[in-house]
Amino acid sequence: MNDKIVVITGASSGIGKALAFEYASRGSKIVLAARNTEKLKEVEEEILAKGIEVLSVKTDVSIEEDCKNLIDKTVERFGGVDVLINNAGISMRAMFADLELSVLKQLMDVNFWGTVYCTKYAMPYITKAKGSVVGVISIAGYIGLPARTGYSASKYAIRGFLDTLRVENLKTGVHVLVAAPGFTASNVRNVALTADGSSQGETPRDESKMMSAEECARLIANAVVKRKRELIMTFMEGKLTVWLKKWFPSLLEKLTYNHMAKEPNSPLK
Repeated sequence: MNDKIVVITGASSGIGKALAFEYASRGSKIVLAARNTEKLKEVEEEILAKGIEVLSVKTDVSIEEDCKNLIDKTVERFGGVDVLINNAGISMRAMFADLELSVLKQLMDVNFWGTVYCTKYAMPYITKAKGSVVGVISIAGYIGLPARTGYSASKYAIRGFLDTLRVENLKTGVHVLVAAPGFTASNVRNVALTADGSSQGETPRDESKMMSAEECARLIANAVVKRKRELIMTFMEGKLTVWLKKWFPSLLEKLTYNHMAKEPNSPLK
């Protein structure tokens, strides 16, 4: 990955930030995208201190023009795009019966449309470079998580979009990876939206027992090098879940419901 141009959305914290440092350690040229300019600049300065070329671009991926600007600025600075990692995303926690529809729309705008917009504008350069498009989804992109209708729907949609993109590009040399972390330590649950669209403020899960963002980033970067089509991380909440979904779907739904209902202040009855 030395000297490869890597664009990372949602790069100001969590998995995105960890990916930035992972690719910096591999000598890549890094483009950071996020809405929080203050945190973005902090990450940029840390990477610059390592002697790595880096560019930060304030980007709200739910806005098409912001995504176009991100790619334009990348090409203007570095001349192309080798790897696009669609990592930006938000979560939610509320029963669909209680949910304001604007919350579900916001989830789709950020998670799904953000991936589509960035990929659309980056594709000519990735195709030229025979590079990689990566979508960071979740195990929620394989099984419907109760009280996360918008989150699961958006992650399923990303998987469907990227799986189709891969088939379309079988003869172009473009690599498409769908990466599905299990529960990973990050701030995504702290800022998850509630039924009325406000942030829940604190995570309902024990973050210390989850996979670290750094380990997740390392696995994704390795999968890009190996040009894998799919990466499912963790065993219990990852590979086993997908296996049960295929062979014992009813059992998995019961296990999932019971597991999620044990969360503190769970909206499940």
